[in-house]
Amino acid sequence: MTSTKPFGRMLAAFAALLASAGALRAQEFKIDEVPSVTSVAPARLKTKTILFSDHRDDKLADPGTGLIRFEDWARERPLQKQLLSPFPDYVEPVIRVSVHGIAKSYTEKLHMYVVEARFLIGKAPGAIDLGRYTQLDVLEKIDPSIKHRRITVDQAAPQADPQYAYSRHPGRRWCEAERSLCIESRYPLEGKLPVGIRLANKLEEGGKKISEFMEFQTEIRTLAQDEIERSGFARLTGLDAPVAGVLEQTIFHVNQVMQFGKLLTVLQPSPADAGKTVATMFMTLAVETDVLERKKEFENVPVLRNLIPAQVLMGKSSFNSGNSISAGLPDYVRNRIRALAEQFDR
Repeated sequence: MTSTKPFGRMLAAFAALLASAGALRAQEFKIDEVPSVTSVAPARLKTKTILFSDHRDDKLADPGTGLIRFEDWARERPLQKQLLSPFPDYVEPVIRVSVHGIAKSYTEKLHMYVVEARFLIGKAPGAIDLGRYTQLDVLEKIDPSIKHRRITVDQAAPQADPQYAYSRHPGRRWCEAERSLCIESRYPLEGKLPVGIRLANKLEEGGKKISEFMEFQTEIRTLAQDEIERSGFARLTGLDAPVAGVLEQTIFHVNQVMQFGKLLTVLQPSPADAGKTVATMFMTLAVETDVLERKKEFENVPVLRNLIPAQVLMGKSSFNSGNSISAGLPDYVRNRIRALAEQFDR
C-alpha cells in the first residue's frame, strides 16, 4: 500500500504557502482618504496605512475635473507653489509659436493636480537610505511599465533645445546637482488608448498629433542638510519635528499633456516614538489647460466620446486601463505612492 504521508506533507506545505501569500497581501499598505493629511495628528497614524488627499473636492478645484488653476494655487497656497514647482519662482511658461510664418507668443495656462500623503515607517529616519532612490535599478522596480535611461546635463531638453528654454532652471542647469540622477523615461500607453489615439489623429485636420507614448525627463536628488534647513519643509508638512531627509523628483520636460511634475518626500522622526519615521509625500502634476478644453471634436464622434482628455486623465473613461499612467492620474498616483511606501518600509 502506498503511503499518503509525502502527499499529505505536500498539501500541508502548499497550504502554508497560500497562507503566507495571503499574509503578505494583508500586510500591503492600504489608502485612507482624508480632507488634508497635514491636519491629521501623527498620533492617529496607523501602521500599513497611507493617509491620502488629492483635494479634488476643495473649493479651489474645478468641479468637473478636480484640478486647480495654477494661478489660484499660487495665490492661495504660496508655500506649496514655492516648494512643489520646478523651482521657487516658476510661472506659467510663455511659449513662442509660428502661425503662417508670423511669430507669436502665448502663455501656457496650467491646471494642477495636487496630492498629499502621509504614512508611518517602523524604523528611525537614519535607517532609511533615500540615496538608493537615485539608482536606476531601484526606480525600475517601482513601475516596471516605465523604462528609464540615464541622461547627461547636455541631453536635458531645456538645455539642448531652444524651443524648451522656458523650462530652464534659473539658478543652475538641470542634472548638474550633487547626489542626483537624471533620467529620460518612456511609457507606451496601454489598453485601448493607442487605438483611440490613432483614430483621433486621423480625424484631426492639421495641428499637433497625439503621441501613443509619454516621454519625460526627471531629475532625482537627495537634499543636503543646509538646503533642508533653509527651505521650510517642516512648515509644509505641518509637523513640529526636525526634517531628517528629503527626496525630490522633478519632471522638467514632458512630450505632451503636462508641463511639469514633482514628487517630494519629507522624512521626520515620529513625535510619539523616535524609533519610527513619519513620511509625508507631496505630488504635483501641471496639466496644460488647453488639453482639458479639447472636448467638442471628441463628443461629435460616437466611438471617441469616452476619449475626452479630461475624462481620460482623471480615470473616468472606458479607455482607462492598467495600474500606471493609462489608468488615469488618481489611480497612477495612488499606486506610485503605495509602491514607494512599501519600499521605504522594507
